[in-house]
Amino acid sequence: MESIPVRLIRMAAVVVALAAAPLSAPLAAQGDTALSPTYGRTPPAYRGIAIDARMAEDFVLRPGSLARLTGKPGETGDTVRIAAVFERKADPAEVARREYRIRTHLDHLQGLLGLDDRVDRFAVGVPDGVPVDSAVARINHVAFGFRAHKSADVAVQSSRTFRVVERFHRAIGLITVVASAVFLLCLLLLSVEERRRDIAALRLMGISQGTIIRSIVIEAAVVSVIGSAIGAGIGWVSSLIVNVHFQQVYRTPLLFALLTPEIFVFATLTSLVLGIGAGAVAAWRLVRTPPLTLLGR
Repeated sequence: MESIPVRLIRMAAVVVALAAAPLSAPLAAQGDTALSPTYGRTPPAYRGIAIDARMAEDFVLRPGSLARLTGKPGETGDTVRIAAVFERKADPAEVARREYRIRTHLDHLQGLLGLDDRVDRFAVGVPDGVPVDSAVARINHVAFGFRAHKSADVAVQSSRTFRVVERFHRAIGLITVVASAVFLLCLLLLSVEERRRDIAALRLMGISQGTIIRSIVIEAAVVSVIGSAIGAGIGWVSSLIVNVHFQQVYRTPLLFALLTPEIFVFATLTSLVLGIGAGAVAAWRLVRTPPLTLLGR
C-alpha cells in the first residue's frame, strides 16, 4: 500500500523550558511523596512523552525522569514524565539539523499549542489495485484548504539536493577513472620500456610476438587485480573511519560512506579492463620494434 501525504496547516511543538533531571535520590523522594495518596488526595497523573536519544543524552534524561513542557516561552507548562527514548531514523534530510524531537499524544499537543483540529500532514492508505493517481485527483477535487500529493512525488521534491550531490560524485568518479587509466598506461609503458633487452633476447630466442604480448597482458591483469584488492581494503578502512567520526559528530546511525559488493565488483572489473588494455598497448608497441633495435644495434 502506498501512502498519500496530505499537507494541511503546519503545526510544531517546541520544548521551551526543561526543568528536568534524572531520577536521583531527591527527585525520587519527591516523586514518591507526590504520587502517594496523602489525606485522601489523588496523586497527580503526569502525561507521558517520548524523546529522542540526542535530547536524552544532552539533558541527562531517561525513562521516568520529569520534565516541564510548554508551547510558548514564559509559560509554566505541564509537568510530564519521560516514558520512552527512541532512536532517530537514518534520514539524510535531518543529519545537519540540531533540533530535538519529542512525541506526545495528539490531544496533549493540541492543548500545549492552543490549537484544535490542525495538523501538519497525515497519510491516506490506498488499497492494492486502486490507482494512486485517481485517488489523489479525487481527494484534491473534494478537498478544501489542503492538497494531496503522492509519497513518491514528495520524496523526489525532498531529495533534489541529494541528487545534485550524487551527480557531483559521479562526475568525480568518472574523472578519477580517466586519470587512473592514463596513469596506469604511462606506468606500464615505462615498465615495459625498462625490459627492452629482456624482450629483445626472447625475440632472438624465437619466442613469438603473441606469446610475449600474452605474458605482459597477464602480468598487467594480475597487477590490476592485486591493486583493486588493496584499494578495496583501503576504501573499507576509510569508510569505517568516516562513519565512526561523522556518526559521533551528528549522532545519527546514517552511513556516510559505504563500500558495497557492487562497488567492489565494478572497481575490480574496471581496473582489470584498463590494466589489460594498457598492457596490450605497451606490449604491442614494443614487440613491433626489431630485436636489434631494442638492443641498441
